[in-house]
Amino acid sequence: MVTARFAAAADIDEIVRLRQVMLQNWVECPDNGWRESTAELLRRRLSESEPTMAVTVVEAPDAPGELAACASGTIEERLPSPGNLTGRFGWIFNVSTDQRWRRRGYGRICTEALLAWYEEWGVPTIDLLASESGRGLYKQLGFEYSAEPAMRRRSH
Repeated sequence: MVTARFAAAADIDEIVRLRQVMLQNWVECPDNGWRESTAELLRRRLSESEPTMAVTVVEAPDAPGELAACASGTIEERLPSPGNLTGRFGWIFNVSTDQRWRRRGYGRICTEALLAWYEEWGVPTIDLLASESGRGLYKQLGFEYSAEPAMRRRSH
């Protein structure tokens, strides 16, 4: 039976590789420093004493040291509301599976491990952005479309 585990420092290069696998579906990924910035952020955030970020991973069955899939999540606090008395929100992102290992449930296993982590930390509301290929999985896991309109601003 395949299980997910929490990422360790030794997994960081593979997490960055899987992030590139995911990002290449939408954007070009030139080597402009983003990989090292990602690795540095992971080194810092994964070593926090009270974690506000977790990455769950599934190891590649035939390649020691390689990851087949990963999923990342963060916890943030906002002001409480009638629908969320704690103000704690989760954000799932970077759900990525190496092309060699797709359609085996590894992304689901990683995401379910994150959902258990959120439950453990008392996070009642979890958001994510779903690609077309991921929507079915997220619906099966209980995610619904939000009525809240999302907007984005980028500084140049």
